[in-house]
Amino acid sequence: MPADTVTVEAEHAGSRLDRFLAAVLGTISRSQIQRLIREGHVRVDGRPAKANLSLKKGQAIAVEVPEAVPSAVAAEPLPIPILYQDEDIVVVDKPAGMVVHPAAGHATGTLVNALLHSVDDLSGIGGEKRPGIVHRLDKGTSGLMVVAKNDAAHEALAQQFHDRQVDKEYIALVWGEVQPGRRIDAPIGRDPEDRKRMSARARRSREAVTRVVRTEPLTRALTLAVVAIHTGRTHQIRVHLSAIGHPVVGDALYGGVHRRVPGDLRAVTRLERPFLHAARLAFRHPLNGRRMEFTSPLPRDLQSVLDHLRESLQARG
Repeated sequence: MPADTVTVEAEHAGSRLDRFLAAVLGTISRSQIQRLIREGHVRVDGRPAKANLSLKKGQAIAVEVPEAVPSAVAAEPLPIPILYQDEDIVVVDKPAGMVVHPAAGHATGTLVNALLHSVDDLSGIGGEKRPGIVHRLDKGTSGLMVVAKNDAAHEALAQQFHDRQVDKEYIALVWGEVQPGRRIDAPIGRDPEDRKRMSARARRSREAVTRVVRTEPLTRALTLAVVAIHTGRTHQIRVHLSAIGHPVVGDALYGGVHRRVPGDLRAVTRLERPFLHAARLAFRHPLNGRRMEFTSPLPRDLQSVLDHLRESLQARG
């Protein structure tokens, strides 16, 4: 691709090269510019330069943006509900049982595989035509996710998540009686004795905050709760609710599966995954700043369990 050339005007003398290009090019994120500089695609007066170069008036900067290469991940025609998309982002309702990103043991059948098939205008993340994953949901968790189509959108969304400017609410069915307003502020890290688990008592951990927003007590044994997270740690809601003695129903990893269940609660034994659904997601559009909000109803498997529970409990009186 031919290089674009920019001349440094007097008011930009003394600016860093990467910051100057991010300001004048606009459509290319600063992280992408830094990568282009590292890879030798930016030349100042015909010579390669470093990102922190202090610019001088009259210097000519040539920027070459290579075409994004096809993704190394295979596109697969997997069913994935797309709720919204434009040239920068796509919002999906991830089904339970789908892993978000290819990894060891999950090379295919992931959300990324599905999006590569369903979305045909990916501009490239890190020089590769692939969707930009900025947050994740566990394999067994269903619900809303926003994905970036290009570097600029990816960087802006990642900053919003980092700055805790994204609202994320989940619906969870938990064991016991949980009070609304409950705040769980406990760092989370990898369990040193079981690498598949996370723990609120790990030595090496990161800050994590979860808040119980609203509750609907079904019985003294079960509560339907709306839960918000202010951070996005692995298994965060599942770990935090288990840590306070109210594990998510159906969550075998964190104590949410009970061997003996009273007859009127028997519907929970039909669950094949944790009763956890990402039901609301709100953020600012990464390029135009418009406030966007999406909601997702409970999927059929969770709604069916909830309906049977209510019927059984109503019949009991």
